[in-house]
Amino acid sequence: MEINANYADEVLGMCICMTCPSWVNCGEKGGYCLSMFGKSACIKDEKGCVCRQCWAFKRAGLSQISFCTRGSADEQSK
Repeated sequence: MEINANYADEVLGMCICMTCPSWVNCGEKGGYCLSMFGKSACIKDEKGCVCRQCWAFKRAGLSQISFCTRGSADEQSK
């Protein structure tokens, strides 16, 4: 899925990754569901997941979760 910069900004505006129990504050912005960001370089442990509660998740019709540790929706679909 090709994502333009405007869509990426919109997703980041809706992003709730930083409220997740798995979140590690290391300077990343979230948006892990997008392939342009992919999984986190910092988050290694899944301590819970808020992906299903995110408006970006709902709007895009995603089904996978834990993008921060498992990779973007595109990566998990492979």
